[in-house]
This record gives sequence, C-alpha cells and structure tokens, in this order.
Amino acid sequence: MPPMLHHHELAAAVRAALTAAQAGGSLPAFDLPDVLVERPREATHGDYATAVALQLARPARMAPLKIAEAIAAHLPHLDYLDGVIVAPPGFINFRLSTPWLQTLPDRILADPAAFGQTDAGHHRRAQVECVSANPTGPITLGRTRGGVIGDTLARALRAAGYDVTMEYYYNDAGRQVTLLGESVKVRYLQALGQPAELADEHYQGDYITDLAQAIIAEHGDALIDMPTPLFADYARDRISAQQKATLARIGIVFDVYFREQSLYETGAVWQTLEALRERGYIYEQDGAQWFRSTAFGDDKDRVVVKADGEPTYRLPDIAYHWDKAQRGFNLVVDIFGPDHHATAPQVLMGVRALGYDSDFVHTLLHQIVNLVRGGEPVKMSTRRGLYVTLDELVDEVGADPIRYFMIARSANSPIDFDLDLAVEHSDKNPVYYIQNAHVRCAGIFRKWAEAGLPADADADADLSLLTHERELAFLRKALELGDVLETIATTYEPHRLAFYAYDLAALFHPTYEECRVLHSDVPEPLRLARLRFYRAAQALFARVLDLMGMSAPEVM
Repeated sequence: MPPMLHHHELAAAVRAALTAAQAGGSLPAFDLPDVLVERPREATHGDYATAVALQLARPARMAPLKIAEAIAAHLPHLDYLDGVIVAPPGFINFRLSTPWLQTLPDRILADPAAFGQTDAGHHRRAQVECVSANPTGPITLGRTRGGVIGDTLARALRAAGYDVTMEYYYNDAGRQVTLLGESVKVRYLQALGQPAELADEHYQGDYITDLAQAIIAEHGDALIDMPTPLFADYARDRISAQQKATLARIGIVFDVYFREQSLYETGAVWQTLEALRERGYIYEQDGAQWFRSTAFGDDKDRVVVKADGEPTYRLPDIAYHWDKAQRGFNLVVDIFGPDHHATAPQVLMGVRALGYDSDFVHTLLHQIVNLVRGGEPVKMSTRRGLYVTLDELVDEVGADPIRYFMIARSANSPIDFDLDLAVEHSDKNPVYYIQNAHVRCAGIFRKWAEAGLPADADADADLSLLTHERELAFLRKALELGDVLETIATTYEPHRLAFYAYDLAALFHPTYEECRVLHSDVPEPLRLARLRFYRAAQALFARVLDLMGMSAPEVM
C-alpha cells in the first residue's frame, strides 16, 4: 500500500537534497531555510512546486536557476513522483506518478474514516471553547455560527493529530442569572393571580412564561414565598439542559461544561485578583480595583472590581484563562462573536500578567448571520419575538444546511443564510450538490446489488485502467484532504473544508457523467476498476461530510 502524501514530505525531500548538494560541493554552505512546497495554481506547472531556490539566491550568491538545478539533481528517488521540472527563474515543479496515483482508491478504502489523517499535532492538547451562551435563553443564530465553527475546527484538529477538548463556558454567575430568576418568579406569580410586574431589564420572552408554567405544573402555588435564587436555579438548569439538547440536534456535543460560578465557589476569582496584586498589576482608585493593562499595551487601565465589591466580567474571565493555562493545554482557541473585539485582548493581558505566555491562546472572532428569503432580509415567525433560535432554524431547514452554511464563508465575513436555497433540491444548493455526490455513488452499488452481482467483485480490480483525465483529476483532489486539514490546524479556518468539499463535488459530477460503470459497453476489467473508484469516492465524501458534521445520505 503506498504511503499517504503530504506537502511536508516533499519539503523534507527538498531539504535533504539541499544538504546533499552542499555536501557534494554543488552549493555553498548556508543555513537551510524552511522549505515551502505548495500546489501551483496552474495544472501545467505540476502537482506541487517550490520557490525555495529564489529565496536562496542571496545567501548562496548564485542564480536561482542554478540552485534549482542543483536541488533537482540531488533529490532522492521518490516512487510517487513521475518527474521533476526546473523552470525559470528558479521554480522546481513536481508531477505525481500516474501508477502511484492509481493506487489511491485502495489507500482510501484501507481505512476510510482515517483518510487524510496526519500527525501534525503530535498528540498535543488543544481546547476549543465556543458557544458559551448565558444559561438565560435559547441558542441564537450568532451563537450557532460560533458553535459550528468550533465543532468543525475541533474535528479538523483531531484529524491533524491533536487531542481535543470541546469546552462550553457557562456564565452562570452575576447579574444576568439574578434577572433570570426574578423574571421567572414574576411570571410565576402572575400566572397564579398574584400582583407582580416585569421591569424593562427583565427577560421578556415567552420561554420565561413556559418556565413559570412548568414550575406550576410541578409545585402548584407552594413556591409563592420562596426566594428568587430558587427560581434562578430552576430556570438555569432547565435552560442549560435545553441548550445541550438543541446543540445536539446539529451534532455539537461538548466534553466539558465549565461553570463560571465554580470560579467563585473555589475562590479562584479572588485568588486571581491577589496574584495580580502581588505582581504589581492591581491598584485601588475611587474605591474600585483596577488592572494595570496599560503595562501590556492597552490604551487605558481597566476596572476588575467595582466600588460596590462586584467583579466586572474581566476578572472571572482572566481567572478562567488562568485555569486553562494551568490545565496545560498547548493550544486554546476561543471563538467569540464580534462584540468581543475589544475585550478578548484584555483577558490575555491578564494571562501575561500572571506569568504565562498567552501565545497558546488564539482568539477567533466571527461575524453575524443574516437570514434571507427571496433575496430579502427576514425574521422568521417566532413567538419569542426578538430573535430567531437554533431550534426554529433546524425545524425550518434541517441540520445539514446549518452545518454547511455556517462555515461556507470565512469567519471574518458576515453570512446571508438563504432559507430558500438551503432546502432547494438542485445543484444551486451546495449542500445538495455535495451530498448528491455520495448519493450517486450509493446508487451505483444499489443497482449492482439489485443485479445480483457479487459485492466484493472489485476487491482485486486492475486500477491501472483508471486512465481517464477526470478520474485522475478527482484522485489528485482527493489527495489534497490531508493538506487541507493541516492548513486548518494552523490557520484555524474551517471554511477551507467547505471549499474543499464543494471543489471535490465539482470534479466528481462530470466524472460520474463521463466515466460510466453499469453501461453494457464498458469492458468488464474497466467496469471493476471504476467500481473500485466509485467505492473510494463514496468513502471519501462520507469522510469529508463527517468532518463537517454532516450526514452522508444514500438517497435524496
């Protein structure tokens, strides 16, 4: 079985050639640079290319073309390459061996669920924090986008060799939970005919009334004289459970649910304050406690404990990230909405003030989601009135369109979620377009089985018969999956997976039309080779859809 190929393997071969050329006197001594091997934009330039010779012109004091020729002459034999071409002014282009490429279906089918897997992460520990909605209401579309980005990124990081923890931070302490309890108690009393009114700052949604009715169903009027915290605890627990169930509808499940309240219960919030004070980063002014964030480049210092003794959100957030650092994560990705643009850096300043290098934390900010129908912005009918919930969107379009459209663009770009397109059964809908590739493969094997033909007939197929240019182009694209996953693991850009899936489908569909399997005029050996090809294609689409958290249907 041929090995899986990633661009860094070619980069290692180029570095080895540089070392050999220096040892043989073809190149002078100089420090070896990092070698970047990429896929060229033009297919005529090969499957991979490097411009390292252009980088070395100055330190080597040689023409880039001469350097490239020296590298090419000292490259070791690589069975997956068919040719190495040196092109002016100093590019080295690599073309894959067709016989090697033709073996790729067997490589995919050897372990379909692990195809594209790399060890770039070296089993380092990564944490992805996302959603982290307050337990005060249903999951909204903004939080949904962060959740899908985070879950897709976590899947890609696992495939790239990281040990990943998905974590949800519950803001279950502070004023918002008190307001939740007060809101539910007011609705409870009103339902029982008792005088009570909601204030403007209270939660107004009908889900508050639902919670009050649930309490009445369980306890009747026995809680009329009970304090607000009892209502807050009940509502928080019910909403938290519903949030988990809602996220599970689109395949998002967390490994850890970290409660903000636990930072107060353990004293971690106040320990953080004292640790910052001991390091000289806390001072008192106007009765408040201030964090000297200007020492880390902030434009002004920030209040962390107000004059009334209540911490601002910054202090528990710093305590939480101190906890992350102490848990030993090599990588932490915090995924927030655009409202965290100014505040996230201040929290990392706190981490640095506590003696940690904050470079292990990457903050990913995503933009908003707009709903569109008929080309016009819309608000879905919702009895909650103020916003659209994830549950409503799942009821409207299903889970798979949500998973795809939430990562269909870079996190830096807002999304117009087209409700009509999301349910359209045509190639204009990218979800249909990608999933239909899997459906078409499944249809081939369904018809094969209906004809009473042996299920394993293609096990020993002669794959050297896969010579059609579309078959080979699809296999080249299949080979890119590992590089895509490695790129996502270093750029934290899961939209690259959505782009890859669409491009893969775009290569597949014309292949399906031109490279037939079941037609009577297809020679039997070629039929079996193509059967193997489509079996691998089906496995590949299932793999890619799973990485995006989507289903792989066998019929539409």
